[in-house]
Amino acid sequence: MYVALAALAAIALYVVFIYNGLVKSRQMAEEAWSGIDVQLKRRADLIPNLIETVKGYASHERSTLEAVVELRNKAQAVPSGDVAGRAAAEGLLGQALGRVIALAEAYPDLKANENFVELQRSLETVENEIQMSRRYYNGAARDLNVKVESFPSNLIAGQFGFAKKPYFEIANEADRAVPTVKF
Repeated sequence: MYVALAALAAIALYVVFIYNGLVKSRQMAEEAWSGIDVQLKRRADLIPNLIETVKGYASHERSTLEAVVELRNKAQAVPSGDVAGRAAAEGLLGQALGRVIALAEAYPDLKANENFVELQRSLETVENEIQMSRRYYNGAARDLNVKVESFPSNLIAGQFGFAKKPYFEIANEADRAVPTVKF
């Protein structure tokens, strides 16, 4: 009887151990997504200032500038938990931002403008932070996904409703291309 109780206690402890590991992994993935969300918000906050600065020099590039604003608004409208939708919207926004930054080549005065240079530097810093946040999130999502799919933790994950997290990645190959600017 003691052996049976000891075996049941060991199994219960093992289930608790696996469950706690799954909770930790899920929390790590959610915290990582929060980091991406913060960086995307920082980028979205920089865009209006960048657009206003460029508008002063490149008023006839209105369609490019309006496209960036429109894509920013679409990206902000995607629900925070929709990783795939947010990744797609942010990929398009990143391409459009690349076109705005490339406009500086056509406007030497803009390249020399202190506000533009500072905004460009800030945007570059945010883009680097977004890249690091994406890697961290994808690593946390991978760790959770491995636990959700691996035996025996998949048995506990299924019983307690743990689900895989999607990766934050660019789904469209065209979004990976370097943006081109045509005048």
